[in-house]
Amino acid sequence: MSVSVSTHVLDTGSGRPAERVRVELVRDREVMASGETDAAGRIAELAKDLDPGRYALVFWPPSEFFTRVELEVDLEDGHYHVPLLVSPFGCASYRGS
Repeated sequence: MSVSVSTHVLDTGSGRPAERVRVELVRDREVMASGETDAAGRIAELAKDLDPGRYALVFWPPSEFFTRVELEVDLEDGHYHVPLLVSPFGCASYRGS
């Protein structure tokens, strides 16, 4: 079994991708992988060849209110795309494809 993770961040306040957002993939308080979003707001391959299990995606978004957003996810075998939508007024996520 093998797990891979990608992500993107959209600044819904401006309607644009959020570039240079740091994202960390954490397991048991250890940073397993990290990166920054590109000009399209994406990290195409944050991590690959991971063991299945519970992880946290930690985003450091461009928001005056949400300075750190952490999502805890259970990852089984396969690829997961976990985006973050953020604005000065709210944030949301979903399991992408």
